Amino acid sequence: MLKLESNSFQLRFLRLALVNIVSNLMVPMASLFDVAFLGHLTEIRHLAGVALATVLFNYIYWSFGFLRMGTTGTTAQAAGRCDFEGVLLTLLRNGLIALSIGMIIVILQQPLRDLGFAMLSATSEVKSSGRIYYQMMVWGAPATLLNFVFIGWFLGREQGNRVLLVSAVSNCSNVLLNYLFIVRFGWESAGAGLATALSQYLMLVVGISLICSEISWMQLQAIAGKVLDRNALQATFLLNRDILVRTFALVSTSALFINLSSALGTLMLATNTLLMQVVALASHFIDGLAFATESLAGSFQGQGANQELAPLARLSGGISLSLGIIFALVFVLFTNPLFGLLTNHSNVVDQIDNYVLWLLPILGFGSVAFMLDGYFLGLTEGSILRKSMVSAFVFGFAPMAVVAWQFRSSHLLWLALSLFMVARAVTLGVKVPETFKDTHL
Repeated sequence: MLKLESNSFQLRFLRLALVNIVSNLMVPMASLFDVAFLGHLTEIRHLAGVALATVLFNYIYWSFGFLRMGTTGTTAQAAGRCDFEGVLLTLLRNGLIALSIGMIIVILQQPLRDLGFAMLSATSEVKSSGRIYYQMMVWGAPATLLNFVFIGWFLGREQGNRVLLVSAVSNCSNVLLNYLFIVRFGWESAGAGLATALSQYLMLVVGISLICSEISWMQLQAIAGKVLDRNALQATFLLNRDILVRTFALVSTSALFINLSSALGTLMLATNTLLMQVVALASHFIDGLAFATESLAGSFQGQGANQELAPLARLSGGISLSLGIIFALVFVLFTNPLFGLLTNHSNVVDQIDNYVLWLLPILGFGSVAFMLDGYFLGLTEGSILRKSMVSAFVFGFAPMAVVAWQFRSSHLLWLALSLFMVARAVTLGVKVPETFKDTHL
């Protein structure tokens, strides 16, 4: 099960990438359906409200993205060493952390909501819709964070088919429940939040059943005493700390982008929200390659086969860049028909036509950055990821975002996001050659 396959890494990479791409695309596709359901309601405030609440959930959930990212690299390295006990301990340790954090979020949901919405800019009607969405969705926190761990564990073991299955359950049920709650029942933003929470619990049930099908209770009992090993927990928290800081900087960039968009008016918020849906769709597509890179980089490091890292980086980087550019060009060339599927508000589509060219630099440089994120996550080089993301935020995004705010310019805001992507790609790219010489930087 954990034995490495004898075929070339190129075939392993392409097989993993294909399954991961299909799995990843379900997430933004489900989100696009949600946006389409809300975007076709009479009042656009429901779409804007969900977009605003999503900023808060990005902080709450993706600040704990280390539960997925740290699990994949650590599991892949243990699998590369054929250390089955280490593979199980990674699942149990990170699963315990995820469950604890999820319960704390549920307990503290009201102060988190009040603090979050106090920091966000929007009209009272938009905030009202956002709060309703939040109030329903927050109950899915324990399931969402545990699912992060499960997906990371499956990815680390190159079990792309299982990732595909649990993703299909979550996202297909989310679309169906959104249709039922929003379109049929008319529950608007409340329906969108409830649908997302319920779909996460369905995904959790399937994930647990898959794990139970291959791990016995006796195996868990045999290693239970090692779950709280002090040295192992310390190493886990150090890695998670770096990834937490890295993710916080990333989410802060997205949050500031949406918040500044909101300050430019409801129309601009809706316009930039739909464009960011395309960025999210592309990033999930390219992340399929990044996840494959992450799994194989971790496996190679576990084996001590660092000679495979250079060809892996070249293969993944070349494909990622090509896909990023192609993706941007499709939406640039077919702006009206594609965005017309997401909303019937012609004024929003007209506005998008003025800003769609920004997808080219953002997805061009961003595709390289996404791939390199996966590469260094597989090597569990959290400090490199932390320094890169913080630098990109402080020196790439923030200065131009301030200028954009001063001039009330959405174009300058998109320039700030482009500079952020450039900084990420460059600061990570210069570190790659060092990994070819020594996987323990």
